[in-house]
Amino acid sequence: MKRLNTALSVLGLATVVAAVVDQLRRPPEQRTWRGRAFDMIPYDFNVPTLERLSEAYWNPGSSSILTDRPLGIGWAVNFAAVVAWMRGQLKAIH
Repeated sequence: MKRLNTALSVLGLATVVAAVVDQLRRPPEQRTWRGRAFDMIPYDFNVPTLERLSEAYWNPGSSSILTDRPLGIGWAVNFAAVVAWMRGQLKAIH
């Protein structure tokens, strides 16, 4: 288990470094401090707004369970989509 934790920590650090390097290679006026590291892992280093927090963690207008994190690297869970999915599963049982 310790090896897995170490590997995940190294992967997380590598993702942060890749994201920062990507942004610093851009001209200052083109730096958004958000994007995708390794063309797949989302990152956002901007201070999150309430709107972005809501879109990430409670967005009933989206069926996506995983959304981009409003701060940091990786994904967030859209709990509204999880609840909708669970309701659909319960209806299928009955």
